[in-house]
Amino acid sequence: QVQLVESGGGSVQAGGSLRLSCAASGYTFSSNCVGWFRQAPGKEREGVARIYTGSGVTYYADSVKGRFTISRDNAKNTVYLQMNSLKPEDTAMYYCASARVVYCSGGSWTTGLLGAGYWGQGTQVTVSS
Repeated sequence: QVQLVESGGGSVQAGGSLRLSCAASGYTFSSNCVGWFRQAPGKEREGVARIYTGSGVTYYADSVKGRFTISRDNAKNTVYLQMNSLKPEDTAMYYCASARVVYCSGGSWTTGLLGAGYWGQGTQVTVSS
């Protein structure tokens, strides 16, 4: 049974940092695609960062570029999202998702993961001003 479990969320003040973790069981992250998404109340789920766990190639949404860093530890079957310089607009439920690389290439990686990925249950991030 595949399970992705996010952790590390919490409440911080603007300018603070958090590190989210996405740990997989029953599934191997290596040579796959893993993305972090977020969804704020009343808004659509948006992809913020993606990594190819085999090559380490990353992608960031403009809204988080320079502040967030996605990384992986294939030995621990875990993907991280380091979030620095947090802003109130970063407040959302954060989810990780994973699928084979083919679902993340040749177009929108967010569409691929939304349609075909394994998903975690989410971890809440709240940033106060």
